[in-house]
Amino acid sequence: MVLGAGPAALCIVSELVQQGLEVIALASHSPEKPWPNTYGIWAEELEPLGMTSLLGHRWTNTISYFGDGVGKKGQLPIEHNFDYGLFDQVALQRALLDKCNGMIWCEETAYKIHYLKENTEVICVSGNSYQARLVIDASGHKSKFISRPDQGPVAQQAAYGVVGRFSSPPVEKDQFVLMDFRPDHLDEKQVHEPPTFLYAMDFGDGVYFVEETSLACSPPLSWNTLKERLIARLAHRGVEIEEIIHEEHCLFPMNLPLPARNQPLLAFGGAASMVHPASGYMVGALLRRAPNLAKQLAKALALDPPLDSASLAKEGWDVLWTPELVQRHRLYQFGLNRLMSFNESYLRNFFATFFRLPKEDWSGFLANTLPLPRLLVVMLRLFFISPLHIKLGMVGLVKI
Repeated sequence: MVLGAGPAALCIVSELVQQGLEVIALASHSPEKPWPNTYGIWAEELEPLGMTSLLGHRWTNTISYFGDGVGKKGQLPIEHNFDYGLFDQVALQRALLDKCNGMIWCEETAYKIHYLKENTEVICVSGNSYQARLVIDASGHKSKFISRPDQGPVAQQAAYGVVGRFSSPPVEKDQFVLMDFRPDHLDEKQVHEPPTFLYAMDFGDGVYFVEETSLACSPPLSWNTLKERLIARLAHRGVEIEEIIHEEHCLFPMNLPLPARNQPLLAFGGAASMVHPASGYMVGALLRRAPNLAKQLAKALALDPPLDSASLAKEGWDVLWTPELVQRHRLYQFGLNRLMSFNESYLRNFFATFFRLPKEDWSGFLANTLPLPRLLVVMLRLFFISPLHIKLGMVGLVKI
């Protein structure tokens, strides 16, 4: 049984169905309900999966700005020379639903979960109950059913974005801007507040997407604050919003503790803390990791004598969070905690240094595809090429 109807739920359900398993899916709404947010990914991540056709847009002209915005030098971009894509949400959703082979979701809201001797029972708000040998919670990071340790305040990424038409182009034609950290539109007070950056792209036909993003903050920046900063950033460059086609509001945890991996309930997606702690990306990980998890669960479900729910969940947790993935996750969390201590100037300098790494290193870091030994080498290399003040900030020897 799978709880949820978002990208994580559709990813794992579709793979379980492909393994020939009988799956029940419960969600408070139809899986065909349009997803509210956009999902970006480095196009190269999709090539081994044969899924690049699901991109609605793909940009070759990909850049970032980490200068101070003052003078010619402060306005120069860093060119990434790496294709970035934005999923066609309808196409991605449809492709996953088609792999579910017409399976019907039960529109129910889970209320309680009981662990029986061999099965797991889910009791819904409606009073209906369902039993399955294993339940996978893919309902998102707000799930009340997944237990995890309390490790203090959780940092959240927040963003406010607009798809629309503007008085003049906010970015160049056919351009994608991963991060524009230039602070020249901020007043003296705002410079000392938590930093934010612009994430923007040209959709063509006079339509652009611009989004003001806070990488990670606890407590998170409000959407009103992000909206004000976005409007101020655009106004500083002589750009006004003329038509809003779509507004986007994002808020999700970046350093959510890993779930307790001895619980009889398995999770996937945000509920399983699969958001990349250093970048906020997750869809690539969902697409890569769902097939292996489904294959292992299919093998475990076929064992004789049959495993109970707790044993099946353990099989799943062992695949989903291997010792190497756990260590990589901890390294990323450590890095995020250091970045959260950086002020605006330090953060700009850090990212300018980060993108001096070889492309295969920084892209693998952001996608979480580097093996642990390679990840350690990349992090050490980043440390050694960083300016002294960034080195001291990385190890917490300066108060920023």
